[in-house]
Amino acid sequence: MAVLSEIIEGSSSSFTNDRKYDVFLSFRGVDTRHGFTDQLHKALLHANISTFLDDDEIETGGDLKPELESAIKASRASIIVLSKNYANSSWCLDELVLILKQRNTSNQIVIPIFYHVEPTHVRKQQSTFAVAMALHQEKIGAEPDANKKCQLVEKMDKWNKALKEIADLKGKDVKDRPEMEFIEKIVKDVYRRLRIYSRIPLPQLFGRDDSINSATSWLKDASSYTADVLTILGMGGIGKTSLAKFVYVLHSHEFDRSSFIGDISRSCEKFDGLLDLQKKLCDDIIKQSSFQVRDVSLYTSMIENALASKKVFLVLDDIDNLDQLNALIGSKGFHAGSKILITTKNEWLTKSCALFKTKVKPKHANHLLKGLYETESRQLLCFHAFMSNDPQAGYEEVIEKLVNYCEGYPLALKLLGESLHNRDVAYWEGLIETLKKENGSPVNNVLRISFDSLPSENDKDLFKHIACFFVGTDRDFTESILKACNINTSVAFTNLIDRCLLSIGGNNCWNLLTCLPHLYLLY
Repeated sequence: MAVLSEIIEGSSSSFTNDRKYDVFLSFRGVDTRHGFTDQLHKALLHANISTFLDDDEIETGGDLKPELESAIKASRASIIVLSKNYANSSWCLDELVLILKQRNTSNQIVIPIFYHVEPTHVRKQQSTFAVAMALHQEKIGAEPDANKKCQLVEKMDKWNKALKEIADLKGKDVKDRPEMEFIEKIVKDVYRRLRIYSRIPLPQLFGRDDSINSATSWLKDASSYTADVLTILGMGGIGKTSLAKFVYVLHSHEFDRSSFIGDISRSCEKFDGLLDLQKKLCDDIIKQSSFQVRDVSLYTSMIENALASKKVFLVLDDIDNLDQLNALIGSKGFHAGSKILITTKNEWLTKSCALFKTKVKPKHANHLLKGLYETESRQLLCFHAFMSNDPQAGYEEVIEKLVNYCEGYPLALKLLGESLHNRDVAYWEGLIETLKKENGSPVNNVLRISFDSLPSENDKDLFKHIACFFVGTDRDFTESILKACNINTSVAFTNLIDRCLLSIGGNNCWNLLTCLPHLYLLY
């Protein structure tokens, strides 16, 4: 657990920052508002980077608006788009002065972008910057009020120093590069420096330090001897998805593009499910995507071309047949440094796909996940039952019985712990006797008991409806459909969540907390 706790502590350190915005965008509206800055703003928001952009056209005179001053102070970073007419605006220059003050006093990250201007022109106030500063100087000369003129001279001095300071910082120069490619690099840099990835909750893992280290070493090793494809193998409920998601959350930002395609086998049971997964993958790794098709082979061709041309980290979770794998990675191979992580119960699948039948086969490795050892099993069960790594007094003996029953299955331990939270010892003992009478795997038996414990047939029917038709569907939409069919949902949803049979994902969609391989278990 030492390695895991260090990773979690490191990845969550950015949460201590209480600032309202990730990025403040400083720009000259007439130059870039409806072009470069607008595209940059959209790309930042798409990457989950909260960004302040002033909706009003920046004026050429007057003091800096209080809301702009507050937004600068409330931002973790500022991006300054230094365009030809940037220095024409006194507001822009006031923003620049305040941003650099925040850099020096509050460690705000400052990223200058030289948008078709030379850094030396900014530093020495030449070209359009010379013209702008001369106009400001003329206004000072024409000011009749002596006190106000003195204030303007002081402000002008601050502007000059700020322009020199920003030009001396390491910035990004657009020059003749494609703007969308340039924007993508900016967003990736901000994402990395602000550790945006650490906001994504990490799966709770116990006893997987060796597996985390192994997967991380594979991911970071770019040598020609290292496998391009890693397959995580194991039975249902053993923790393949949690391990893959853990590694993805921590390291996906290190690649040019990345995509996590989860729950593939179940998603493909839906009408056009494979097409929907291909579209998501294309959206993640191509990002050009008003173009849409309704043909699996065409999407596969698009994916192949993207994988061959970009350094990509791709996770394909819960693959269960060759058609899925062939459609999602094709057969052309990968760009140097790309990594493909696959989770499956079937060791035969990966090496049987079209990619491995080509002349130049990618390098491949397997990682087999086994059940947890007794100590980690006990910690996982206690974590969910008592919010502690150790059992409460009086529960030691019954904890050992349940740990032995679960045979190291993380999902069974998690579900049992959550369902037994705040229950007395007698209830635990009764549950053990019930489990002993059941045939089948510990995971399925635990799920069956959770299902059987539902207080009404309505609750059971509702679970069946969701399991069969609404997994991955928006909760509000699901509820409206079920209510239209006269199915009571108000209490039933709570009962299903309390018994660990359903959860609501971050996108307000239903997830099954089960790994039921066959829905016949419900009938």
